[in-house]
Amino acid sequence: MTSSPTSRRTLLRTGAAGGLGVVVAASLEAIAGPAAAPAAGRAAVGYGDLVPDPAGLLGLPPGFSYTIVARAGVTTLESGQRTPSAADGTGCFLGRNGSVLVNNHEVGGDEPFPVPALAGLTYDPGAGGGTTTIEVDAAGRRLREYVSLAGTHNNCAGGITPWGTWLTCEESEQRAGGRYLRDHGYVFEVDPHDRSANLDPIPLAFLGRFAHEAVAVDPYTHSIYLTEDAGGPNGLCYRWTPPHRFRGGKGAMRALAQRPDGGTVGELAAMSCWQGSRHVADLAEATTPGTRYRVTWVDVPDRDARTVPVRRQFTDDQVTRSHKLEGAWWADGGAYVWASFARTGDGSTADHDGQVWFYDPETETITLTTIFGANRNPDENGHAVDGPDAMTVSPYGGVILARDGEGVSHLVGVTGQGTAYPLARNDLNDSEFTGPTFSADGRILFANIQNPGYVLAITGPWDRPRNARR
Repeated sequence: MTSSPTSRRTLLRTGAAGGLGVVVAASLEAIAGPAAAPAAGRAAVGYGDLVPDPAGLLGLPPGFSYTIVARAGVTTLESGQRTPSAADGTGCFLGRNGSVLVNNHEVGGDEPFPVPALAGLTYDPGAGGGTTTIEVDAAGRRLREYVSLAGTHNNCAGGITPWGTWLTCEESEQRAGGRYLRDHGYVFEVDPHDRSANLDPIPLAFLGRFAHEAVAVDPYTHSIYLTEDAGGPNGLCYRWTPPHRFRGGKGAMRALAQRPDGGTVGELAAMSCWQGSRHVADLAEATTPGTRYRVTWVDVPDRDARTVPVRRQFTDDQVTRSHKLEGAWWADGGAYVWASFARTGDGSTADHDGQVWFYDPETETITLTTIFGANRNPDENGHAVDGPDAMTVSPYGGVILARDGEGVSHLVGVTGQGTAYPLARNDLNDSEFTGPTFSADGRILFANIQNPGYVLAITGPWDRPRNARR
């Protein structure tokens, strides 16, 4: 049985809060606008119906094509080993010949191809995660691929800094013991252009040791906003405030981490939300776009979690939790953060299949800009929009999101008016897409199929999606 887009799911949006709703190029405002809009794509929206791939890998709209940039266990690194498994969060930087990708590998232990533990680039030889750097030409063809960080654990997402580096995050609370020689759960900085800057990896311990997901960096104050994907209890949103007169730049964060007080430099605090005098314990309770909470910040007692995980150092009346906090992105003068889903069965206050929040540092408020209603029948319509995990701004308007939901895996575009459309379909298996990101010139959308591990470059007749208001 096939149901209509509006009967399955409705993408609720608002334009009332904080000037949201104006479509701005390179802006996440594209996913917050007026009125309600359907959350499933049709051929009249986007770039057209997806065409099945004769090779059985990637369904794309007419006129679009893809190149396999790298494939786990098949393509070869400069050091002679195979491309590692589980490609995840990806940063894209302008290169001399095209683009430079820094590709996370969410290797937690059982994957067939760990990141090679190369001398000088390895934090802990017992761990198999890390990053590879891939240089591609203007057409997306791979020129070289090499290890830029090894010996980390479960590198999931991250974020790009204003000074042009990649912050890769360990989604882990693994302690030293057994095969692991060092503690994990940190953020590491990777330079996409200077390989020597990545030697002797240093964890940025001042950003806390917890199940990191993603980061967003304020380009003006260099404060850093961090999300935590964890349960029992659910995770938190954090803010790191740098010490007085700190200015980010090449080597600056590494220098902080190497100070005698490097593990505690700056201030790390957890978000606490309030509606008037009432404390809000769970972001999932908000079901209406435009809901706005006042924010305060509570200092983390022990950011290295020596005896108690950071999120358990607080009582529920001190902080505000959220299930499956995923991405983070700085735009429009604030930090967008999102959660992929919540269910009352996991301890959440209400069910949803995605929330996008905007934190405004000027007003110290957080506003719900977008909510995806809970999908009860995920296999009925493969174009359904739910479970926003990774997300990137499209230079052609709106955003592209990678779903972390049930059913067929898609890359889904969302126009500035909230209409969703399918952009790519995994024709191989049910593995999720990860790491969508555009090249600087907007000609290539890079994205990964996490398992068995493809890095892909998608090209085609890019333009403003149909049914997107100009």
